[in-house]
Amino acid sequence: MLACRIWITPALLLGLSASVHAQSSPSEFQSDSIVVKIAAELERRYVFADVGRRLAEQLRTAVRAGAYREVGSGQALAERLTDELRSASGDAHLAVEYSRVPLPAEDVAADAEMEHRDRIRYYGPQLNFGFQSVEILPENVGYLDLRVFAPLDWAGPSATAAMTLLAHADALIVDLRHNSGGHGETGVWLISYLMGDMPRPLSGGYSRERDATTQSWTLGYVPGPRFGATKPVYVLTSRRTFSAAEAFAYDLQALERATIVGERTGGGAHPYENVKVDRHFVLGLPTARSVNPITGGNWQGTGVEPDVIVPADSALVAALRLAADRRAVKPDNR
Repeated sequence: MLACRIWITPALLLGLSASVHAQSSPSEFQSDSIVVKIAAELERRYVFADVGRRLAEQLRTAVRAGAYREVGSGQALAERLTDELRSASGDAHLAVEYSRVPLPAEDVAADAEMEHRDRIRYYGPQLNFGFQSVEILPENVGYLDLRVFAPLDWAGPSATAAMTLLAHADALIVDLRHNSGGHGETGVWLISYLMGDMPRPLSGGYSRERDATTQSWTLGYVPGPRFGATKPVYVLTSRRTFSAAEAFAYDLQALERATIVGERTGGGAHPYENVKVDRHFVLGLPTARSVNPITGGNWQGTGVEPDVIVPADSALVAALRLAADRRAVKPDNR
């Protein structure tokens, strides 16, 4: 797994809140203690040290003022902290989640349980690992509707099957309008089918803790036929397109390999980790930032700007029109 390319939307964080029903109110001591622990993690590990210190001081000031003493439940506290942290930082990957069911006391066991919950609920076979639709449209235009980037060990066989079916299309449309993120390694796998054998650079990640940058490249080998590096590719986006889905669009745009069609995306480029605060609260903490070696930047806060800006619900029609126009100019685009 390429740790620098793991992005998960806030909507996918942990999946713990679904287990929340009625619960007792946290005591003043519990609430304040939880917030103080979160402040310490932000100060110590948030991707930008200055922002982490500012967020931590904001939380500590609120604790001293008794701001959280009247919060009515663990879920309410988590939601309030999430709103405050996102508002103050502009980072939609920051989140606090509450689990009514106590997490295992051991960190390793807690991490394993959270990962298992995440995988089953958000990436599992009941969702076909994100592959909503794979079609050959009229005029031999391939169409892939991908709703989430599942972990590669789950999504790999479906991804290979999908790309095998699409390999001989004359053009390809990848629909990410309903895709809010997931595991970036699956994006690398799919992008590799759209390139040649020579590895090409993709967005890596800079880790504050390690003070190091991890590089990422397309794969020199993939099972089955490639779509290849010359036929047209169109990626559909919306404001809901987020995180790993944005990485996919951003990297293809940077490589000048795809035309992005639709709306500006959500703007989440910080890989994050789950940090257990106590046995009921977990902090989604961005500890790294994405770095594209071609642009030198990323899409944090700005989103990916489409090459062709249209409302999301018109993006598919617009992409089909672009493909038809290209065929008219160059009938043999293989």
